[in-house]
Amino acid sequence: MPPEFFNNPGDDVHGWDNEVRSHCPVHKINHPPGAEAYVVADYETALNAFGDPRLSKQLSAAPDWFQEQLKDASPILVHHMLNADPPDHTRLRKLVSKAFTARRMEMMRPKIQRITDDLIDRFPQSGELDLMTFAFDLPMNVISEFLAIPPDDRGQVKHDVVLLSNAPYPDDERNRMLKSASDKVEEYLVGLLADRRKNLGDDLASVLIRAADEDDVYSEAELISNLVLLIIAGHKTTAHLIGNGMSSLLAHPDQFELLKNDPSLVESAVEEFLRFESPVFRGTLRISTEDMELAGVKIPKQSFVHVLLGAANHDPAVFENPGELDITRQANRHLSFGHGPHFCAGAPLSRVEGSIAFPTLLRRLQGLRLAVDPAELEWAFDNSTSRGLRSLPIRYDALLPRE
Repeated sequence: MPPEFFNNPGDDVHGWDNEVRSHCPVHKINHPPGAEAYVVADYETALNAFGDPRLSKQLSAAPDWFQEQLKDASPILVHHMLNADPPDHTRLRKLVSKAFTARRMEMMRPKIQRITDDLIDRFPQSGELDLMTFAFDLPMNVISEFLAIPPDDRGQVKHDVVLLSNAPYPDDERNRMLKSASDKVEEYLVGLLADRRKNLGDDLASVLIRAADEDDVYSEAELISNLVLLIIAGHKTTAHLIGNGMSSLLAHPDQFELLKNDPSLVESAVEEFLRFESPVFRGTLRISTEDMELAGVKIPKQSFVHVLLGAANHDPAVFENPGELDITRQANRHLSFGHGPHFCAGAPLSRVEGSIAFPTLLRRLQGLRLAVDPAELEWAFDNSTSRGLRSLPIRYDALLPRE
C-alpha cells in the first residue's frame, strides 16, 4: 500500500480495502512517513486490535519524534481521552460521559430539529446548492448552541477547529498553522469557561464544569483538551455522516424512496450509512508497547497500528452483500464509532442529528436529486481519520415549509 493512501487513496477506497483484506488483513504501510506502521483491514482482527492492551493510546507510548510533533503542532489536544489508557482514560471518559448520555441527547431532539429547519429555511425555493454546507453547518451550530458559544464567535471557532481536526503534517508551515489555531482555540475556551463558571447554566460546558469541580481530579488543561475533542468529534464526523449518507441514498433510488415513504426506517438507515460509507475511515492511532503479532503478522514495538473501519465494515465474513446499501439491514454491527473502552462518546449526539437531518431533508426538498453523476463526486482527505465529500451538488424543485 503506497504511503499516499491516507492522504488521497482515490475514490475507490473499498477497492483498496478489499485488495488488502483478500491478501493479508494486516498490511505494512508508510504512515506516518518514515514510521513502522501497519493497517488492519478485516473485522475479526479489528475487534482484537480494539481490545488488545498491547496496543496503547497513551501518547507517551509513541516515538519521541511523534510526541514532539503533536505537542508542537496541537498542544491543546495532548491531554484528551483519546491519548490515554486506563486508568487515565477511565477518569477522563467519566467526565465526558456525564455530558453525552443518550438520554440527554434525546432531550435535545426538539432543539436539534429547530436548528435543522432554521438552516433549511435559508435554502432557495428551488434550484441547486452544495449540501455539504448544510452538512457542516448543522453539527457545528448544534454543538455551538449546546456549549452556548455566541453566534458571532462561531465562524472563527469553526475555522480553527477544522484546522485542528487535521493530523500534524511533516511540514513546518502547516504545523505553524495548526499551532496558531490551537492557541486561538485555547485562548477562546479559557475565556468561555471562566465566564461560564460565573454563570453556570444547563449548557454542556456548564455540565462539564460541574462534573470536573465535583470530582476535583481534572486539570484545566484536561478540561479544555476534552472540550476541543468534543467540538471536533461533534462536528466533522456528523458532517460526513450526513454527506456520505445522503450521497449514498441519492445514488440508490430504491433506498431513497423506501426511506422517504417510511421515515420510521431512519434509525436503521443511519446505521447503514455509517457502515456503507464510514465517515471515519480509520480508527485513531494505536501504538504497540511490545513486539507482538496480529493475524500472524509480526509487529515491532513502537509501531503505529491503524484500524481501517471502512474495510472492517465491508468484510463479507460479517456483512451479507457488504457492497450493497440496505437501509433495512438488521444486527448492523459496524465499527464506525469504534469498539470497547474508546467507543465514541459522541455517538448518541451524532445518531440523533442523523435521525433528524435525513427525514427532514427528504420531506422538505421536493424532487430532491443529485446534480451530477455519482461517479463525479470527489472525496476529500486531509490526513486525518475522516473521509467525506468535497461537495455534494443537489437539485430540487420546491422547498416545502417546516412542520
